[in-house]
Amino acid sequence: MRLPERLGPLTSAQSWPRRLLRWALAAFLAVAGLGHFMRPEEFLAQVPPYLPGPELLVAISGVVELGLALALVVLPRHRRAVGFLVLLFFLAVLPGNIAQYTEARDAFGLDSDAARLVRVLLSPLLWVWATAAGDLWPRPRPRPRPLRRRS
Repeated sequence: MRLPERLGPLTSAQSWPRRLLRWALAAFLAVAGLGHFMRPEEFLAQVPPYLPGPELLVAISGVVELGLALALVVLPRHRRAVGFLVLLFFLAVLPGNIAQYTEARDAFGLDSDAARLVRVLLSPLLWVWATAAGDLWPRPRPRPRPLRRRS
């Protein structure tokens, strides 16, 4: 299967702010991925009740997070494709965040409806983070200098 050109490998270097975002996102995903195995009960609170095998889903999502973290670090040329996959992952877990809010499940120190709602409302920041770290936004291009006439 071939990726769309927009998600293909890059030959250009990533700017240092975006590289910093990519590495920070990798660290965030690695810590979260490890958390799935160190404190699975926290993550079980996010699994919507209509999904089967919550323990298995927590383990699978932990493995996926660890894999995405690793890919962000070791595949810098493929950062667009990896960033897109991270975005899809964040979109896939949104129903879990919503379920935690609607079911009033305490986890991660979120012990009020307001705190759980803030978490849901902050989800778009994760989407922006993934797209920025993956260079999915076009870089600003310098304005061309006007030609000077010689007199």
